[in-house]
Amino acid sequence: MTASGERILHATGLVAGYGAAEEILKGVEIAVGAGEIVTVIGPNGAGKSTLLKVVAGLVPARKGTITLLGADVTRQGAIQRARSGIAFVPQEKNVFGTMTVAENLQISAFADPSGARQRAEALYERYPVLAARHGALARTLSGGQRQMLAMAMGLMGEPRLILLDEPTAGLSPKAADELFEAVVALNRSGLPVLMVEQHAVEALAVSHRGYVLVAGRNGVEGEGPKLASDMDVRRLFLGG
Repeated sequence: MTASGERILHATGLVAGYGAAEEILKGVEIAVGAGEIVTVIGPNGAGKSTLLKVVAGLVPARKGTITLLGADVTRQGAIQRARSGIAFVPQEKNVFGTMTVAENLQISAFADPSGARQRAEALYERYPVLAARHGALARTLSGGQRQMLAMAMGLMGEPRLILLDEPTAGLSPKAADELFEAVVALNRSGLPVLMVEQHAVEALAVSHRGYVLVAGRNGVEGEGPKLASDMDVRRLFLGG
């Protein structure tokens, strides 16, 4: 946790799955403190993306509790959680390809349409590449530009926490590096980040803390850079 100890998100005992008898998460606990980047890693099928969807309200928790800034949001749906301050950026289908960059931002202000134009202008200043292509259809953007747009769409609701699911998936090494730089800059502006990422070493290197999920349960937890350099973690989960 952060030096202040303030918890933005705290989820305990999460049990969830997609079928009546299927359990992907089997009692997961996770916390994100003020000012933190927290990365979740683990083998395929460990439940990483499911965890983000449960926190976002897209998959209901069968057991467990989720609190945001001390308030219990466990029974809230996805729209309510967005209004409470949780933004979720999925790995796929995260922009509307037949809409322009500007339209994608506008539609993402559904939780609070007032001031949407001003928030969009602020995001154009933060991400000049989006300003330069504000009238272009989202489907014409490069992979890195689409991911930047998806992140900006999540920011249109002025969230208290942003969830990023595999943000560098399918990107070139250069675009992935630029995306990580954008995540770090966003965090430095004061927004906590909870991220699932396939480039685990790179993600942990820029994270304050990390969690390893194994078969739907908590495994190792620790400071991000220390996890990235831990030989057992590297051997078991990071490919050497």
